[in-house]
Amino acid sequence: MAQVLRLLRPGQGSGDGAALAAAGAAALGVDGLAVSLAISGDLTELWWCSTPSSRRFEDLQLTVGEGPGRDAARTGAMVWAPDLDLVRPGRWPALSAEFPALGVRAVFCFPLGVGAARVGVLTAVRDTAGPLSPQQADDGLVLADALTAHFLGGGEPPGQDLDPAQAQQCLQHAVVYQATGMVSVQLAVTLPQALLRLRAHAYSSGRSITDICHDVVARRLRLNPNGNGNNPFPPPSTRTDSP
Repeated sequence: MAQVLRLLRPGQGSGDGAALAAAGAAALGVDGLAVSLAISGDLTELWWCSTPSSRRFEDLQLTVGEGPGRDAARTGAMVWAPDLDLVRPGRWPALSAEFPALGVRAVFCFPLGVGAARVGVLTAVRDTAGPLSPQQADDGLVLADALTAHFLGGGEPPGQDLDPAQAQQCLQHAVVYQATGMVSVQLAVTLPQALLRLRAHAYSSGRSITDICHDVVARRLRLNPNGNGNNPFPPPSTRTDSP
C-alpha cells in the first residue's frame, strides 16, 4: 500500500489511472477496484477501474439507479456487502436481480470526502464471498483518505494528463450525460426524467446504459415520447423535412 500511495504524489505517475487501479487492487487483495468522482447528489462519474468486472458493476449501478456505491456517495458512510447472495432483495431490488450474472460476490465501498464534502467513492469487488481482513480494511481506509486528500488538495484526478484517446477511456460515463441532454431536448423533459428514460430502456432491453447512450449520441436510436421503445432515426437518405 505504501507503493500505491507513492503513485498519488505529484510527478509519480498518478496520471496512469489503470496502473494505480491495478496496484491498489493488488495491495488490497481484491479482484477489482474503481474510483468514481461525485457529480451531484449520489450521481458519480466512473474515473478509472482495474477490471471488466468492476466496470460492469459500476455501469449496472448507473443503469438501475441503486447500489452500494450510490448509497456510499449519498450518505458518506462505508457500505460493505461481503456476500451478495445474502443481501436482502428489497435493499437493492433491481440490482439484486442481476447479481448472478455479474461474476461479483462481494463489494466494499469506501466514501471519499471530509464532513459534508463528498468527493466520490472507492469501490472494491471480489469474485469470492467473505469479509475483508482487518489489515485489508485498514488499507482501504488509508487509500480512501489518500485519494480524498489528493482531490481536495487540488491534485489532478488520475488520468487527467492522458492523451485524448486515453482520456475517453477515463470518462467512462461521459456519453451518458451527453445522451441525457439529447433525450431531454427531444422529449421535452427534465434531465432527471431523461436519465430515468435511458435507464428504463437499458434495463428493459438487457443492454448496458453506456451502449444505449452511444446509440443515442450516434443517432442510431431515438426514444419514443409515448414509451420506452426503440424509435430509430430514419436513414439520412429517407429523412424528409416538413414544409
